Amino acid sequence: MREALERFLIELSASRRASVHTVAAYRRDVTMVLDFAAGAGKLVAPDQWTRALLEAAMRRRTVDGQSARSVARALSACRTFSRFCARRGIVAADPATGLRNPRLPQRIPRPLPAALLQKALDGLGAADPAARRDRALLEIAYSSGLRVSELVSLNHGDVDRAAQVVRVRGKGRRERITPIGKSALAALALYLEAAGRSPKEPGAPIFVARDGRRLGVRAVQRAVKLRLAALAVGLSVSPHTLRHSFATHLLDRGADLRAIQEMLGHRSLRTTQVYTHVSKTRLRKAY
Repeated sequence: MREALERFLIELSASRRASVHTVAAYRRDVTMVLDFAAGAGKLVAPDQWTRALLEAAMRRRTVDGQSARSVARALSACRTFSRFCARRGIVAADPATGLRNPRLPQRIPRPLPAALLQKALDGLGAADPAARRDRALLEIAYSSGLRVSELVSLNHGDVDRAAQVVRVRGKGRRERITPIGKSALAALALYLEAAGRSPKEPGAPIFVARDGRRLGVRAVQRAVKLRLAALAVGLSVSPHTLRHSFATHLLDRGADLRAIQEMLGHRSLRTTQVYTHVSKTRLRKAY
């Protein structure tokens, strides 16, 4: 089964175009079940990959204090791996068929107030190169509702200033086109001017660290916390907070839920519908 896992991960990366992080997560979750079955590093025969094993491994993760969301993610990875093994004839039948995910608590996004967010962005000093970079990061993240991984992967060729749109590479390497506002474009221009960098070849990264390499996710997370800490007393602020704020503020102002789904890059409208729970302004108007 460990050999089957390696074949599965190759297909996941090559055929399904999964990211490095996704492949690593699948490897980690399935390997934990295999280790549970026969001890770390030991061989596991195909007939040991059973429904009883999967149920016992998930119960063990719950007993060890892992959240329902972590258990559901691990079960999803094992379910996908089981389907692969059944298709390839490695196991006689898919043992994960019918297994239910644990009940997940619904997490309601907590957006930042629009007026306070705009005031914080306007307050970033224009003379400080670091502040210019951080404002460009925050403006684009909020203006286009980008995930942090999408933000750091932006290249010069992805931004069409004339059409005011940006090409985004999202989950599963799926591409989408989403609008980018004038404030975000202006902040981007100021950042490039302060860094002494005119737009280069289309494949060059927009946001770079001091050593010239592409800016990392951790650096963006630190910048968001630094610049928005005063706005979020009692809240855990992250780049995803800006994405939540983008969706909620659009919904408050009458944007169509399906359009928001497309801009966010959600595969299912159910994922986007969570924002209807926080958009009280629109609900009051409708009432």
